[in-house]
Amino acid sequence: MLVLILSVVVLLVIGGCVCVFWTARGDAPRWARGVAKATLLGSELARSSSRNPRSQRSGGDT
Repeated sequence: MLVLILSVVVLLVIGGCVCVFWTARGDAPRWARGVAKATLLGSELARSSSRNPRSQRSGGDT
């Protein structure tokens, strides 16, 4: 069951990347531009969550 869920997630990610590439070429339909925008937004959210400033202490005990 877990393999099935991970396979679906991987297929969705690949589909999103294809839509981003298609949109970058300039000849994508409206639905593909929407999928590309959602994919880029998801990647920005994932990137910003990995750079969470709360996980790093700037005035700690050094």
